[in-house]
Amino acid sequence: MDYSVVVYLAVINTITFIVMGVDKRKAIHGEYRISERTIWILSILGGATGCYIGMKTYRHKTRHLSFVIGVPFVISIQLIALAYLSFSLS
Repeated sequence: MDYSVVVYLAVINTITFIVMGVDKRKAIHGEYRISERTIWILSILGGATGCYIGMKTYRHKTRHLSFVIGVPFVISIQLIALAYLSFSLS
């Protein structure tokens, strides 16, 4: 697998994890929130694992069925895509 893909995935997942933490803090303090749309975009762009870890770490979005079901689904799609790319480029 190309090194740039690994770096990209590390960066996007770190950003998504941080966004989940920031949104949780804003929710606790009643501040203006980060939209679910933004979190979904980050997840779909490769940050689904960071989103999932953020959900578990911060106990955030765990009551939203779309996140509870959707994020693991996106992770599985991304893993299938990565496996396909890894084997097809070999």
